[in-house]
Amino acid sequence: MNVAILFGGRSAEHEISLLSAQNIFNALDREKYNPVLIGIDHFGQWYYYGDTFQLAHADDPKEIRLVNKSTPVILSQIADDHRLINAKDMTVIVKIDVIFPIVHGPYGEDGSIQGLARLANLPCVGPSQLASAMGMDKDIMKRLLRDADIEIADFFTLYHYDREEYSYALCSQELGPDLFIKPANMGSSVGISKVSDPSGFKEAIEVAFQYDDKVIVEEMIEGREIECAVLGNENPIVSIPGEIIPKDGFYSYENKYIDEHGAGLEIPAVLTEEQKNLVMATAKQVYQILECEGLTRVDVFLTEENRVVINEINTLPGFTKISMYPTLLEHSGIPPVQLIDRLIQLAIERLQRKNKLKMTV
Repeated sequence: MNVAILFGGRSAEHEISLLSAQNIFNALDREKYNPVLIGIDHFGQWYYYGDTFQLAHADDPKEIRLVNKSTPVILSQIADDHRLINAKDMTVIVKIDVIFPIVHGPYGEDGSIQGLARLANLPCVGPSQLASAMGMDKDIMKRLLRDADIEIADFFTLYHYDREEYSYALCSQELGPDLFIKPANMGSSVGISKVSDPSGFKEAIEVAFQYDDKVIVEEMIEGREIECAVLGNENPIVSIPGEIIPKDGFYSYENKYIDEHGAGLEIPAVLTEEQKNLVMATAKQVYQILECEGLTRVDVFLTEENRVVINEINTLPGFTKISMYPTLLEHSGIPPVQLIDRLIQLAIERLQRKNKLKMTV
């Protein structure tokens, strides 16, 4: 079975995607699957790499990059065609059976590739285009969870056309003196700032709007940062919870990927049985409310009063050697080889279910 591993992409999380793809490639069961590596550059061009990674500075999160962009490719969008085509001479390179996108952030995790796969009638690992889009957009995600009576941090949404209407004084009056500023559609803590004064607020807004034209201003929740990995379609399983213990105030991009010692990881998290069950049940509930399938990581804050407050979800979480999603499941008894195999099979099962629906009246 030819599994197309898509990696790179146009977002600011490009380099993390390259790191994630290497781990997925290494965990792929070669007796069942043949890897087809497709790297996407910063401009959105796809390149075929066969079954060999061609990366410069492969172990350096800051310098890693694609090399040998000699074979640009396109994917046929004719349903059930599944051909990967050389863009230079339009010859067929290979037929694809499954897409495994590990393209984090916009133009990948936001439903874009998922929709492309649906048009081509190809199984695609991870949630649908709708669930992916909802999970990527923190504003929409928060509204949906709030309507379902799931506790979230209070927030304001700033758009590019009304950003001047919001000040630190206005936001802090409603949300408290310590605020988090986030691009609505971005992951890996890219563009996120913690602020506690007017000058910091203004600077953080400028930074966040560099990555999206919609920005979230969010209250700071005092609590422990707990994460769960969720795996499955109709009957998902939830990993044991793990705890993030940041060393500089919050779980930044550098802490996640650059500095292996930038945060402490407690797996399993030290919780009472009641706390553990509450966190896991909430993670599963969020997963199902947002109609996720395949995989998602659910991040929460656990307060001293045992309130579980949703921070965010990640529908295509990192798969680097220090990423929480695969690590949590490995500690829960599902090693990487089994995890990758299960994700591929879940994608196939979901497409088979969808294809049983009537297409004509």
